[in-house]
Amino acid sequence: MAEDPDLKRRALDLWNEATRLQLANELQRAIELYTKSIEIYPTAEAYTFRGWAYERMGRLDDAIVECHIAIEIDPEFGNPYNDIGAYLIAKGLYDDAIPWLEKAKLAPRYEPRHFPFMNLGRVYAAKGMVMRAIEEFEGALALAPGEPNCESALAQLRAMLN
Repeated sequence: MAEDPDLKRRALDLWNEATRLQLANELQRAIELYTKSIEIYPTAEAYTFRGWAYERMGRLDDAIVECHIAIEIDPEFGNPYNDIGAYLIAKGLYDDAIPWLEKAKLAPRYEPRHFPFMNLGRVYAAKGMVMRAIEEFEGALALAPGEPNCESALAQLRAMLN
């Protein structure tokens, strides 16, 4: 089936508007527009961002389902791997989050690439694995020098070693 550039453009326009609404915390309307975008031309981005909107509404299980669909559509898109990991962290399922975050680190298409390192740092810190947490935050800083959350987390973790 040949791609229709007009449909793809319309879906992208809806996705952009949905993203704008989501950032304005108009979550229900954003979800409606992500859904319309998906109906016109399904993309991993639309499913991932609709999942993010669900997460912001406290619907973690729905958010995880959206990310799984996004991965089916485009397994090279790293955001849904990281997001699944983050949602599992929010549920307190640290060990379950680790493989998803590791996959995000390796995804060919992913920005901001330092996020899964930061999330793994949070996991290992929560598990009391201070040195491993430090390694992950250092990895994040190698990709995003000066990132304030990483700097703060590293300072706290290093203080624990003294």
